[in-house]
Amino acid sequence: MTESVVLPQSAHASPTKTTVARIVGLVGRETTLVRLAIGVVALHVVNDNFLQPRPGTSPGEHLASGLVPIAILTFIAAVYPRLPAAGRAATAMTVGGLAIGMGFPGAYYMLEGSASGSHYSGPATIAAGVALVLGGPVTLWKARRSDGTRRRRYLRRALAAVLGALAAIGVAYFVVAPIAFSYSYTHVGRTGAPAKLGVPHESVTIRTSDGLELAASYVASKNRAAIVVFPGASAVKEARILWRNGYGVLLLDPRGQGGSQGDLVRWAGDRDLIAGAEYLRGRPDVDPGRIGGFGSSVGGEILLGAAAQSAIFSAVVSEGAGFRIGEADLTGIDKVLFTPLKPMLTGATAVFSNHRPPRPIVDVIGSIAPRPVLLIYAAPGMGGEDVRQPKYFAAAGQPKSIWKVPGAEHTGGIDARPLEYERRVIEFYDAALLDR
Repeated sequence: MTESVVLPQSAHASPTKTTVARIVGLVGRETTLVRLAIGVVALHVVNDNFLQPRPGTSPGEHLASGLVPIAILTFIAAVYPRLPAAGRAATAMTVGGLAIGMGFPGAYYMLEGSASGSHYSGPATIAAGVALVLGGPVTLWKARRSDGTRRRRYLRRALAAVLGALAAIGVAYFVVAPIAFSYSYTHVGRTGAPAKLGVPHESVTIRTSDGLELAASYVASKNRAAIVVFPGASAVKEARILWRNGYGVLLLDPRGQGGSQGDLVRWAGDRDLIAGAEYLRGRPDVDPGRIGGFGSSVGGEILLGAAAQSAIFSAVVSEGAGFRIGEADLTGIDKVLFTPLKPMLTGATAVFSNHRPPRPIVDVIGSIAPRPVLLIYAAPGMGGEDVRQPKYFAAAGQPKSIWKVPGAEHTGGIDARPLEYERRVIEFYDAALLDR
């Protein structure tokens, strides 16, 4: 009598079923690791927006910057295992690149020794991002096909590598770079106390229309006129020449920077400048009709927008104002390369700042008239200032003047031509604020 032998279930499994089971197991472990990394990124978003928001702000003011990224990360975690290997690798590497960008501000402040609040979850977010980026190629390697001759396999893999590299460059340029830049733009700013003027001054607190307290330094006026200075690279030097010529100076820390409360929302900087001017209007040493503004670089852009909204500024000097996020007006190869990034840059900045984009400067600068405007710029400068300044000048109403500073770098007119710079700026303010 012949005995029958019952084989284990696995012995009857076909090679195809064995391969499928292996792939399912690999995808399961891979998905778990990817979801853990995505969870770390999501926790950083929650920490930044809802658990430890900036002083002067509340979780309710961060609905867009908090809920939109969390919704996207949740969706990615849900669909990830259903994607093909190439899709999973691309998704992991894209999210990883974004995570590294989102963790950068925390690492920056920690290295500066000024970290606080949500900054401490930044390094963990960077680590999760690196893991996701490195895991992408591993996913592709594990899913590689092994059928066909060696020559066919190598050709197939070489073609896949080339196409994958091109796709990765495209995603990095059109998605990761603009979103990561927007995140840093809304999270990285100057730290520490207001800049030291080196002249007698008092520390004051300015309250904005949306309830934030801004740190500032004030030098009393000797001629009944005063200027709000929005810090740039040369803000202290500019403040000193104003002080030497008898002007009161309010050197302001923008929201989210230095000792000021709030998120770093440059698009909301017009409120800071207007609040500074309102403060000057209440000073006993200042005539309410003799208040001016001085802004450089981004501060110059913000000042032009603020002065277009409020008649409290009787004279405006803007140096180095280029284009704001989403306003790029470029030519040649720059137009080809950067114009496609505008929608992503604008949208991401709006989400992360919880603020809609302001109107283009060229559309509002005419509203400053009949108050005088002095535009100062370098060529080529930075941020398109050499292209934008002539357009701003053309759109501005009278009286207006413009000065292209020979040999100057961006906002470096005071260094390139110090005597002429002081003469031009003081003559402008004297004519606008004193000779009336």
